[in-house]
Amino acid sequence: MNERRVALMRLLDSRKKYTARELAERFHVSVRTIQRDLDYLQQIGLPLYTETGPHGGYRALPNRLLPPLHLSRDEAIGLFLMLKLLEDLPDIPFGSVREHLSEQYYAELPQDVQEQVDRLKEYVAFRMTPTQAASPFASLILEAAMEKRRVRMEYASASGSKRFEVCPIGLYFEHGYWYMPAYSREKILLYRADRVIAMTPLEEAVPGLPTLKQWLDSSDPREGVPAKIQFSSFGARMAMSDPMFRGISGQEWLGNVPREEFPYVSRLLLRYGPDAEVLYPGELRDMIKTLFQESLKNYLA
Repeated sequence: MNERRVALMRLLDSRKKYTARELAERFHVSVRTIQRDLDYLQQIGLPLYTETGPHGGYRALPNRLLPPLHLSRDEAIGLFLMLKLLEDLPDIPFGSVREHLSEQYYAELPQDVQEQVDRLKEYVAFRMTPTQAASPFASLILEAAMEKRRVRMEYASASGSKRFEVCPIGLYFEHGYWYMPAYSREKILLYRADRVIAMTPLEEAVPGLPTLKQWLDSSDPREGVPAKIQFSSFGARMAMSDPMFRGISGQEWLGNVPREEFPYVSRLLLRYGPDAEVLYPGELRDMIKTLFQESLKNYLA
């Protein structure tokens, strides 16, 4: 593809309409040459929409092909690795062809870069957390979040299937699952996307909601209970890779834990066994002690 056609593709990507004559004048070529360029772009997959009449022209449809990237060798190899990583993320939004994306990209690389990629495949691998939890509504959730649109969903809660009307504010992937923070009942609650059984977008919009980034960057408004946890040297190494214990100093963690999170934190600490001890608060300490006693029943019977 020559530079004029690449520039033409990028110009049509601006979502404005241009007549063939306007494009010809812009690129200092004849209208016939521009028509040939437009025919070529359509042949390679750029979906062009033509409007006739005095206010008509050419523009690219929303689901268009994007222009090619101009990358260095290292950038091209790095992008290939990122595409391979995306293939292992379950139900990534707008990812209907992601299983073929890296192969299509690979096929367009120069021969020498392909050979480097082939060698690289022997030395790098992505071992994602395996999950069987499908999240088929990930794209719909993300679209609703960007449009700040309310949705009606059926959700598999701990007490059974329930129906809610919520407004998603985004979607994030963590520990093998997609999570959906959503505005519901005058506050933002967290839902697992794989537990959404059915979802229908509604017409109602909810302006003024934060974006996912704003919500993640904000501090937790819930009142926290001061807590101190003492780790063994081995437990401290485990805690350093645990998002819950960011800011651990040496073998101690000091922080505030919302009381609503005590059940989660107690079960989280259960896996540390003798390598973690809650010094305070007493309520959390007692909760973990009860969990250990209940676990022992299975082995003392």
